[in-house]
Amino acid sequence: MSRRSIEQFSPARLEAFLPSREFAFPRTLVEIVPQEIERKFLVAGDGWKSSVVRTARIRDGLVAILNGRKARVRIIGDRATIALKGQHEGLGRSEFEYPIPASDAEEILRTMCDDRVLGKVRNYVPHAGLTWEIDVYEGILKGVVIAEVELDRADRALQLPDWIGKEISGDVRYSKFNMEKAARRRARSRQ
Repeated sequence: MSRRSIEQFSPARLEAFLPSREFAFPRTLVEIVPQEIERKFLVAGDGWKSSVVRTARIRDGLVAILNGRKARVRIIGDRATIALKGQHEGLGRSEFEYPIPASDAEEILRTMCDDRVLGKVRNYVPHAGLTWEIDVYEGILKGVVIAEVELDRADRALQLPDWIGKEISGDVRYSKFNMEKAARRRARSRQ
């Protein structure tokens, strides 16, 4: 494509064809790619339990994983999503998550996730203006409890609740995939 034809399709020129002036084309890649920025921690004690405002039962299925990127299907209550996640860059990663029919999600979990389906109860706990998500795992990861908090930016100051333990953000040993793999290895060794 020549430079002239590229200029014909610049955001300013294309905006003239839009029915509403409320829409604006993104100016930078940061505006285009949704970012998930989160910090994860082990939980030290049960102090969080008295502050739970909502819970949700979740089933996550790992469809594919490659070089830190993954495709995941999730059923949470009666809703279902499929998510594509990029490699971690510090505390953040690109994430694209879309709703899908629950029946499709059930079929994907059954036919495409092999044994890589994890159950957990997510507990929502407000603290210092943020909502913490405390995941209590079931099944092969029973006994694992991890707290995470999503942030609007990586350098945001964070006031930690007193029930927070060691930070595990970026520690690959605590990825769901690696924890599940280690738990299955331990289970096989006991047989």
